[in-house]
Amino acid sequence: PTVKPPILSSAVYETEPVGCEPGAGKFLNAVVEFEYDDDPAHLLEKLIQIEEALGRKRDHRQNVSRTIDIDLLYCGNQRINIERLQLPHPRLHLRTFVLRPLADIRPNLILAGQKKTIRELLSEVEQTGEVSLFANHW
Repeated sequence: PTVKPPILSSAVYETEPVGCEPGAGKFLNAVVEFEYDDDPAHLLEKLIQIEEALGRKRDHRQNVSRTIDIDLLYCGNQRINIERLQLPHPRLHLRTFVLRPLADIRPNLILAGQKKTIRELLSEVEQTGEVSLFANHW
């Protein structure tokens, strides 16, 4: 499989933790889009390896802060629903902390199974914690 250099990257946003343990720190969120010419399930495995190399433990309780969390949000117009991978990400349209950076790079994108653009979804989503600009560039 070939991963080409990132073609699009959002600003970095600092967000309040939502549904996490008491006292959880703020998160940093960004979106990177790149070309990939293999099976998305294989890419997911590679992303999990990166997370583990950066110290993420797979056996954490649900909704507990993690060292790093890399989500695969979409892969072109593919719709996938298998045990370990759902594309587009099933809660993407509900998360301001995902929609805000995604709107930086793809405001007019309409994901598979949606009828609205990312910009429209962002304008309609109920705010779930503060999302503020952390850095314009990586």
